[in-house]
Amino acid sequence: MPKKSAAIAADHHRSALRLRRSIPKSRAPANLPVSASAPLMEWVMENLIKNAVDAMEGSGSITVTTFAENSMACVTVTDTGKGIPRKNHKTVFNPGYTTKKRGWGLGLALAKRIIGQYHGGRIFVERSEPGRGTTFRINLPLK
Repeated sequence: MPKKSAAIAADHHRSALRLRRSIPKSRAPANLPVSASAPLMEWVMENLIKNAVDAMEGSGSITVTTFAENSMACVTVTDTGKGIPRKNHKTVFNPGYTTKKRGWGLGLALAKRIIGQYHGGRIFVERSEPGRGTTFRINLPLK
């Protein structure tokens, strides 16, 4: 199934996010039906996008992509930020883990709980390279 994506450009200097939709109509997939709490999923996506904006430290892009794979609805959030070292790919989900001066380290821990315990899915670092960016992936069972 083709992937559906939207690119978000961030500019901290102007404190604004610009959303550029780049979805060719012929390639946009049909809806991906999942059983999910809309408010909880919105919170997870907001948290991932806010983290991506923070990781970019000034400017860059965020791409959100949806697609189906192996009976799962998949969502990826990719940024062009500072990246995460491989040794921290799993520990970023631990409560208290943060690289921010004013962070509590609860966002990704709660996101993992929301996706795993409440929606029967999985969230993980799909890929990351220091200095080049990160892709988080969410897999949710299709109805």
